[in-house]
Amino acid sequence: MASFNRVILVGNVTRDIELRYTPQGTAVTDIGLAVNDRVKKQGEWVDETTFVDITLWGRTAEVAGEYLSKGSPVLIEGRLKLDAWEQDGQKRSKLKIIGERMQMLGGRSGTGGPSGNAAKSQAAAPAAAPSQSVPPDDEVPF
Repeated sequence: MASFNRVILVGNVTRDIELRYTPQGTAVTDIGLAVNDRVKKQGEWVDETTFVDITLWGRTAEVAGEYLSKGSPVLIEGRLKLDAWEQDGQKRSKLKIIGERMQMLGGRSGTGGPSGNAAKSQAAAPAAAPSQSVPPDDEVPF
């Protein structure tokens, strides 16, 4: 029997990103995502929020740590994974998502870093004339 394990979610990050590294040097982070759904209950539309735990690895985790913060809108594509363990003699399990692709949504914020003040001042500067030289890569504010 064939199977297909693919999840695509759009939501907001629920807490600031805490980037860690494995002993082998691979970046990893666990993020929370709040996903809203509008449903009709007793004749009124209400928002229902689902909180999802997502694990990001490698460069995706590093980008998330650099650019995302609490409240950031993001699209995550990945796969479901069931973690199972025993705690105090009871079997526990948790369904989470292993994020394989991430797309940051929304505009740039003013929280500093490449998406903050440097980008604003760069955007406010007049466009360079074709005869002007382009700065080396290490001087570009991205």
